[in-house]
Amino acid sequence: MQGIHSLKILFISTSVAPLGSGIGGGVELTILNLSNELKKRGYQTDILAPIGSVLEGQNIIRIEGNLQPKAQYQSRTDLPASPDNSVLSNMCKYANQNQSQYDLIVNFSYDWLPLYLTPSFKTPLLHFISMSSLNDAIDFEIKRVASRFPNRLSCNTHSQASTFPVPEKFTVLGKGIDLAKYQYCENPEDYFTWVGRISREKGLEDAVEAADMTSLKLVVLGKKEDPVYWNEIMMKYPHTDMNYAGFLQTEKMQGILGKSRALIMTPRWIEAFGNVIIEALACGVPVISYRIGGPSEIIEDKVTGFLAKPGNIPEIANYMKMIDQIDRNMCRQTALKNYTLEAWCDRFEQWIFRSLDKDRLTIL
Repeated sequence: MQGIHSLKILFISTSVAPLGSGIGGGVELTILNLSNELKKRGYQTDILAPIGSVLEGQNIIRIEGNLQPKAQYQSRTDLPASPDNSVLSNMCKYANQNQSQYDLIVNFSYDWLPLYLTPSFKTPLLHFISMSSLNDAIDFEIKRVASRFPNRLSCNTHSQASTFPVPEKFTVLGKGIDLAKYQYCENPEDYFTWVGRISREKGLEDAVEAADMTSLKLVVLGKKEDPVYWNEIMMKYPHTDMNYAGFLQTEKMQGILGKSRALIMTPRWIEAFGNVIIEALACGVPVISYRIGGPSEIIEDKVTGFLAKPGNIPEIANYMKMIDQIDRNMCRQTALKNYTLEAWCDRFEQWIFRSLDKDRLTIL
């Protein structure tokens, strides 16, 4: 009989980019934080990831193959497709062939294939769904898993779960971060920040327009995933007071984010969560965003930031002028209360315990 705190777990990471590249989005930070905390609790975690992946202190099993196309760049009705020598197929193959070495496998890749393969695994295969509903084929496989394997699905927020056909089948886990890595800043400098992948669905253009309307400075951090989109913004707003600070790892990123007057978050899709929101709150930085998806559940309007009607850029601009009304210490306290890594890992443990056959475990 094995105790829950001595389980050996295999993570199947994102298949759209190497870990550490910034292209994988919030999944990278999710896997890093979760693995670190689980190891503190006595678990062993191995991570399957594409060649070129780097995550400090993690045991990464690097798998060769061509990267998977991103779901957000496909249409809802596109049929499942994989490139030749797909890295996702190769990761799933490795997981299947080596499953007897693990007590549990957790998939973080937002794709139909791992969901489809769930019945072929004897070792329980669980799925942490990282994005809202984007594709009918993925939705179909989610319904299939939900009907055959209770408690195998989890996600970030209730807003995200509600986009799928079976929202009641998801365990909503939220997120957490290592708050010790984020320094509280009571007296900010005179600029705002926007942090994220620079791609159309993230809506950087809206934040730039708001900065242009207010003549306030905007510092942009993140991977230029879509250079064409970036160049379009530069051409449209040539005189906006904006500075691009690049894609930075947590220590340097939070140093810039933490000194800003507020984080601006302007997604043009239903954001499943928004790690950068709780990173900002951890630094005492209020957040201005749209009232949709994850931000609508994390930000307390007029307490830890402001929520605008989706797509209402003048409202975003107006809130930028009002940002000094928000108590930065309240933002920090909210992060300490609701988004610790320890509390998040507690919820993860509860989920995996429910997902496993209870006779395989001894509760410590």
